[in-house]
Amino acid sequence: MTPQTPRSAATEQSPGFYVEHVVPRLVNLTCAAKTADPLRRRVCAGLVGSVVEVGFGSGLNVPHYPAAVTTVAAVEPSDVAWRLAAERVQGARVQVERSAFDGQDLPYRDHSFDGAISTWSLCTITDPVAALQELRRVLKPGGRFHFVEHGLAPDEDVRRWQRRLEPLQKKIFGGCHLTRSMMDLLNSTGFVVRELDIFYGEGSPKFGGAYSLGVAVSP
Repeated sequence: MTPQTPRSAATEQSPGFYVEHVVPRLVNLTCAAKTADPLRRRVCAGLVGSVVEVGFGSGLNVPHYPAAVTTVAAVEPSDVAWRLAAERVQGARVQVERSAFDGQDLPYRDHSFDGAISTWSLCTITDPVAALQELRRVLKPGGRFHFVEHGLAPDEDVRRWQRRLEPLQKKIFGGCHLTRSMMDLLNSTGFVVRELDIFYGEGSPKFGGAYSLGVAVSP
C-alpha cells in the first residue's frame, strides 16, 4: 500500500450540523446492534493482507478482522465517526490508519491492496459506481471485495414501500438510499461476483433490511 497525501477534511464544504454531528452518532447506534455481529463476521471472513475499508464509520468491523489481515486503510469522511472509532482502533490487532476521506476518489496507487470491504456504506455514497471503479483500480488483480449492503428488495411489494420511504430515509440518514441494487452496481463496474446471498435481515423492517452479502473479484 502506497498512499498519496490524503486531502484534509477541513477543506471540504461543511455538510451541516445534523449530517456532520448527529448522523454519525445515529449510524453508530443503529449499526452496533448485536444482530449485525454475525453478518460482520461473515463478511470479514477470508480477508487477507492489506485491506481498504470504504465507509469505515466508527470501526464496528475492527473486532472481526481475521488474523490474516495485516493493515487496514480506513476511508471515512466523518471526523465524528473517526473519534467514535478511537477505542476500537487502539485495541485492534492490526494496523488501522485513516488515510482517505472520499471513497469516490481514493488517493492510492493502482493495485495497492489485497482486499477491500464495505458494510452498509454504498447506500450513502453519492456516486457508488465511481466508488466501485476506484476499488477495482486499487485492488490487485484477483483481489477480493467483501460486502454487505442493504438495497433493492427481491419482492415487488417491498420495493413499492422502499420507493415511498426513500426520500425520508435520505433525510434522516444523511443521503442513505433504499433502492440500489448491488448486483447491478457490481456488474456495471466489471467486478465478477463469486458469492452472493440476498436475504432479509433479522430484526430489521424489510424495506431497510433487504441485504446483499457476498464477495466479488477484480479481474
